[in-house]
Amino acid sequence: MRWEGRGGDAVPLPRACSVGVMQAPPWAFGGAREKSGGAALSAGRLPWERPPGGSGAVPALPLPGRRPTSPAGGCMGHCFPRVVLRVLLRPSPPARARPRVLGLESVPLAKRPRGSLMAPPRIGTHSGTFHCDEALACALLRLLPEYRDAEIVRTRDPEKLASCDIVVDVGGEYDPQRHRYDHHQRSFTETMSSLSPGKPWRTKLSSAGLIYLHFGHKLLAQLLGTSEEDSVVGTIYDKMYENFVEEVDAVDNGISQWEEGEPRYVLTTTLSARVARLNPAWNQPNQDTEAGFKRAMDLVREEFLQRLDFYQHSWLPARALVEEALAQRFQVDPSGEIVELAKGGCPWKEHLYHLESGLSPPGTIAFVIYTDQAGQWRVQCVPKEPHSFQSRLPLPEPWRGLRDEALDQVSGIPGCVFVHTSGFIGGHHTREGALSMARATLAQRPVPKPPTNSLVQ
Repeated sequence: MRWEGRGGDAVPLPRACSVGVMQAPPWAFGGAREKSGGAALSAGRLPWERPPGGSGAVPALPLPGRRPTSPAGGCMGHCFPRVVLRVLLRPSPPARARPRVLGLESVPLAKRPRGSLMAPPRIGTHSGTFHCDEALACALLRLLPEYRDAEIVRTRDPEKLASCDIVVDVGGEYDPQRHRYDHHQRSFTETMSSLSPGKPWRTKLSSAGLIYLHFGHKLLAQLLGTSEEDSVVGTIYDKMYENFVEEVDAVDNGISQWEEGEPRYVLTTTLSARVARLNPAWNQPNQDTEAGFKRAMDLVREEFLQRLDFYQHSWLPARALVEEALAQRFQVDPSGEIVELAKGGCPWKEHLYHLESGLSPPGTIAFVIYTDQAGQWRVQCVPKEPHSFQSRLPLPEPWRGLRDEALDQVSGIPGCVFVHTSGFIGGHHTREGALSMARATLAQRPVPKPPTNSLVQ
């Protein structure tokens, strides 16, 4: 038999109270009420206590397996003070789990304490269009115990970012002591080689690479179930960077894969490579490929349908916007080298290259301006080729990597927001400001020298 105790928790009667009837004597209440001011105990009445304002004997409480007697029968010499009853009826505390015994090669991973009043940690990153590097950075952090329940705060508000425990890919500062991991500032040139001497990789780090650099060993030790000092962790750490993370770093920083005939980094996440990895590993006991082939069909079908949906509903409608922008280019700027898209975010590059060849009068476009998701204006340089990171005319080098007031002073254009460190894109609060950034860049373009005649007469 169980009774409802204080707070609604059901508590069993202890074995020590093996009597037929329990009746709290008056002295068990009187002294306690006097000490408590007369009302405190009534709020926590035990089930057999007389309700406030009641009269008569306290009702008897029958025990399981015994025939109850009348209240007049007394307590058979086994009366307990109310305080003792509360102690006896208090539920036993839950048994604590024994700590897991670790081997000498293992190091327990610290967990962030979780109190009832402690909010989960906050990971800050930028709002708007997301990219692979901050998505990977946040995903890696959430694999760690201390950030497993972390809230992802996507914002560009400095005050909100300041309240975050860790900030990636935004904020304009790299300070691992304060857990600030941005790579967009002009002063940032770090690579795996520069921050971890002895490592061979010289690709500029993105937020993904920074998080991997600072947390990778700990994360891999956690996932592999070993210590950070285990040589296996170091081996896999290098392999995962070279064949997974470095690609993300390079693409986000606009670094071309090929330079002078040698690839600067490897691409291992193509669709064909992902399908190939669904085959059984050479040392798996089960070499059946049927289940893997079904997963491969699901994977490529999803990719195919996603791409078809993109071309039908996004890429094709964007052609009309690019056609209209090209037709109106001289109204945007007399040079005819700046076009304005009616809606930002559309895939314009392939359409521009295709339509540019039929322009009359002939010409090439240097800049595209448009609004982003937040309503601010962007000025983007047209690449030399559709998939190139090299711009036809990048924004001036002194502007690159600067933001806000610092950029205003160097450019002489008030209201600037940023210029990317590679110079391929910049931002401004207004349309006129974005136009001014493009026009200033056109004005600074070096005048091509006329070809020299090699025949001297």
